[in-house]
Amino acid sequence: MKMPKVWEILRCFKDACKSYGWKTCENEDWVEFNGKYHNFLCARDITSSSFKKLTTNPKCIVRDSLCYSVVEASYTAWLFSETPSEDLTRAIFENPDVFKQVALYDLSPLLEGKNMCVKLNHTDSPIFQEFEQFLKSNLKVTLKTIMIPEITTDNFTIAELA
Repeated sequence: MKMPKVWEILRCFKDACKSYGWKTCENEDWVEFNGKYHNFLCARDITSSSFKKLTTNPKCIVRDSLCYSVVEASYTAWLFSETPSEDLTRAIFENPDVFKQVALYDLSPLLEGKNMCVKLNHTDSPIFQEFEQFLKSNLKVTLKTIMIPEITTDNFTIAELA
């Protein structure tokens, strides 16, 4: 099973975040820093239409004692156990707001025994930067960046996906 491995990576990262004094939650996958929520979503696959709906209204659930509230997520990182489709990466490039708030991490090579992760992160999230450093330092992962696509009115190509 690939998803439990992704959840384990995220759990270890959240444990590391606590050492920085960042607020995390055991049961939800977010990190709070300077009043901003950095949400992590683990997925095997998602349709581009569902992805668009979730990224245009980013929310996360925050538990405070016995109460739950829904808050606006400032940033969202998608952790994929399978390579995301080209349609999905295209959806990020089509919307400049999403491009600055959403990061993708294709962990499938790592889960297949390779020390590599493909990423698309053009956010200014310090949490996601620390996540990348965590992957490099703790898991000895090489991060490979998805290149910004060549966009014209006639075509749309992804320079590199995986």
